[in-house]
Amino acid sequence: MALESPESLIEYPLPFPLKIMGKAEDALAGIVLDIVRRHDPDFTAERMEVRMSAGGNYASFTCTVTATSRSMLDALYRELTAHPLIRYVL
Repeated sequence: MALESPESLIEYPLPFPLKIMGKAEDALAGIVLDIVRRHDPDFTAERMEVRMSAGGNYASFTCTVTATSRSMLDALYRELTAHPLIRYVL
């Protein structure tokens, strides 16, 4: 017997903040921006907040994307977490 999945309580589209953390390297901001734009073409660099760790070894990016579906978010998470410079995506 197959279980029906409950309907989502989330209504799309909606603004969805992502926190992306990785090793502080010069290319990381561009990599994050490129990946996010592949999934949200209207996303701009001006909407990306960047913070450096106290020691300067890590960078965190807050990107608020316009989520259009669960599958869009899942694909974005998969691509971000697959990149070797990215350590965490929350």
